[in-house]
Amino acid sequence: MSHSLRDPDRYCAVLGAEGVGLGRWHGRQHQWLGSRDFTCDATQPAWGPALDTLAALLTEHAPRGAALRVVLSARYSRFCLVPWSDAIGHPGELQAYARACFESLYGQPLDDWRIVLSPEPAGAARIATALPEALLQGLQALGVQSHLKLRSVQPYLMAAYNRCSAQLGQGDFLFVLAEPRRSVLLLAAGGAWQQVLAQGCADSDQALKALIERTCELYGEPLPQVYLHAPGRADIAELGAVQLCAAAGDADPLHAMWRAVA
Repeated sequence: MSHSLRDPDRYCAVLGAEGVGLGRWHGRQHQWLGSRDFTCDATQPAWGPALDTLAALLTEHAPRGAALRVVLSARYSRFCLVPWSDAIGHPGELQAYARACFESLYGQPLDDWRIVLSPEPAGAARIATALPEALLQGLQALGVQSHLKLRSVQPYLMAAYNRCSAQLGQGDFLFVLAEPRRSVLLLAAGGAWQQVLAQGCADSDQALKALIERTCELYGEPLPQVYLHAPGRADIAELGAVQLCAAAGDADPLHAMWRAVA
């Protein structure tokens, strides 16, 4: 689903690791409406407090009938590389194959997760994203409860990569999305995806540099061009030849993430 330009008021909510932000589009005008933090403990899924916080923001700012787009932090997603298989000939088989790849990687079933695959040419591996079904259903219910038109739900990794794709070119590269507390790395070589890695990472230049270097060492080839998208990291000083992509210079990560998709 995608939003329609005919909607007079369009809103985009960003569900971050520890907060929710909301922005508004009206014609060509962009307006950041603010953000709120939330807390959750280890006994409850993170999306529960996030949905409650989003509901409060929508009640305060979004009128009935407005269109809503939701962007999800990597905290709510799992990622997996799905290799090409000549044996796959049907979409249902591809879904089952992707689910098996996830279960092999994470060591547990993903019965309550929805899997979305990147579109790739024949012969190429795909990036698969798994999203909690309960979170998606909660967003649908919130849209109905708030009398809003839920237009799309998208992992921020996809939005950030699409925003930066023109800058990446056609060669080998490592694309790094450094969200607060968690980073996702996409490695491309020979015109195809080679690796996707998501893991916790401290919010420091040193930790991010070490993560990038380890990933390149595991690849075992000459260092590819590294592109970094780091919402909320206003000053990155120690990463050498890394090229920065979009949304630099904004100290509020939720605002930076919203700007990247606005």
